[in-house]
Amino acid sequence: CLCVDEMWPNTIIFTCFLALRLRHCAADLCNWTGSGFAAAVDSRIVLQVRLRCTEGSVRWLYPGQALRVVLEPNLSSSRRTTVCIKPSPSLGGGSVFVERAGELELLVPDGGRPERQVFCFRADGPHRPALYLQAGPQGDGAWSRRTMGFRYELLGNRSHGGLRASCQPCDDTELLMAVCNSDFVVRGHIWNVSHDSERQTSLVEVSAVRVYWQRSGVFERHVSPSASPRSWRGHIHALLQCQVKPGDGEFLFTGSEHFGEAWLGCAPRYKDFLSVYQRARTARRNSCDFPLD
Repeated sequence: CLCVDEMWPNTIIFTCFLALRLRHCAADLCNWTGSGFAAAVDSRIVLQVRLRCTEGSVRWLYPGQALRVVLEPNLSSSRRTTVCIKPSPSLGGGSVFVERAGELELLVPDGGRPERQVFCFRADGPHRPALYLQAGPQGDGAWSRRTMGFRYELLGNRSHGGLRASCQPCDDTELLMAVCNSDFVVRGHIWNVSHDSERQTSLVEVSAVRVYWQRSGVFERHVSPSASPRSWRGHIHALLQCQVKPGDGEFLFTGSEHFGEAWLGCAPRYKDFLSVYQRARTARRNSCDFPLD
């Protein structure tokens, strides 16, 4: 990458140097891939990357001492005040910190299996959110064979709720907004529910008869000799504490997508949604037109 050096005194608190050298690296708008070979020459070097999208990825090859990532989305995304990251599996040998008012707070600790979790923090202060990756010590030259990184998303408060959603049923107003603004809206049945005590989540397998819309390909057509040509299959995540169970009947599933995963929002029985929507449409209180069939 193309780099420019700059002295940066007394701000990284997880190293013992009195002065560190920032090296700015070029990146595209959303993603960055680069190496830490410069740290082999000067251990005071901290690479700095600036990214300007609301989602993307960071991939650090041969990680050196530290990497500083500044997120600078465009003004149209200024209301996205929560940052979430999902570490790569190889991040187990390093840590991630968040910069707040010149201090660093630990976000992702060294060790464990961080790739099985999503870490979020508020970023609504006067400064652009900045993250620091610190590579852990690796003996026998192992550092030169590693790759560290994460995927990131900048979310609004409402979107963040998809990862930390309340288990309370949605009221009529929330439901009418959900069918207009959710990342996915599908109608179908609960095929199976499995639970993961380590992640504290449940995985709901859905057999859908109608996919109204989805942001990505979470729900795919299910092809089998006995399946209906309109059949879709997909998985939706929910918090374990919500105690989702298989149930009979047809549901309308809505929610948000994060890091390629669907997270449950409002999920009323379809007949109950129809009653709410038809009353709202009669009173001209519906937030958007929803296809009825």
